[in-house]
Amino acid sequence: MKLHFPRTCVNRLLLAVVALTATTWAAAWTDKPVKMIVPAPAGGTMDVVARILADQIAADIGQAVIVENKPGAGGAIGVQAMLATPADGQTVMVTASNILTEIPHVMKTSFDPLKDVRPIATVARASMVLTGAPGLPAKDFAELITYLKANPGKYSFASYSTGTASHYAGVILNQKLGVDLIHVPFPGSPPALMQLMGGNVTLMFDGIVTSLPFQKSGKLKVYAVATKTRSAHLPQVPTLAELGYPDFDFSNWLGVVASAKTPDALAEKINTAILKAAANPKVQERFTQAGFEPNTSLSAAQLAQSVRTEYDRNAAIVKAFNIKLD
Repeated sequence: MKLHFPRTCVNRLLLAVVALTATTWAAAWTDKPVKMIVPAPAGGTMDVVARILADQIAADIGQAVIVENKPGAGGAIGVQAMLATPADGQTVMVTASNILTEIPHVMKTSFDPLKDVRPIATVARASMVLTGAPGLPAKDFAELITYLKANPGKYSFASYSTGTASHYAGVILNQKLGVDLIHVPFPGSPPALMQLMGGNVTLMFDGIVTSLPFQKSGKLKVYAVATKTRSAHLPQVPTLAELGYPDFDFSNWLGVVASAKTPDALAEKINTAILKAAANPKVQERFTQAGFEPNTSLSAAQLAQSVRTEYDRNAAIVKAFNIKLD
């Protein structure tokens, strides 16, 4: 038995298919699988962003989006891996802004973050907090200072690599408090947190995203937020600025970058697809639940300037505190 559909229904169906296809192609910048490099270990702040973003982008463009972790050297290995690929949009990098503005000051890299890397779009912000081992007797920041000063030379602070924001914040804390915490670097936040929870290191400046679940479960203590304003995720925790240390303002945008050789038209297509995915309500909900702060979308010029400003700020910190690779 043959089924007959009115011509108007057939035409509407065809128009719907054409519209859906056009929408998909408008969102896509490629007809091949995309690789997203993450310059950090699995489970870290950047990895969380990449996997949330990859799921939505894959659905939007109809192509597989593969997340590939390339940790090491404070993110430099990941940047170098991205720049070694053709600037055709098939390989991009999900990163925090600090990857571009920290390591080049303390180690020789094969790239210039201000010339060789092109920021494409931001999708979220992440703040840092001062966390402590669960066995610390100090209940708040004031008690922590007293405890550290009463036991000079006995305690340490972890970082997720020398020359990163977690390292910068630790050395500034040493100076401002007049203590001598020993720096213990790790290849990323997850391994550092494991040692912190095990009591093998004393303190750590870490991103809220990676430390928040452990703080909620009581496996870590939290003493202060290292930004100018309180975090919506930890509204009861004071900022270091409130506590009398205004020099602490460590937060980063997270987003997608590519090679500076990427053509303008292609960069605009990638930007459109990234912002579309990031604006999806389900993505926004996942970002919020993970501990990210609301995103402030920046133009290409504003992105470039934000990298330059942060780069110059970090250069001054490295010089002032004579920070070098251990």
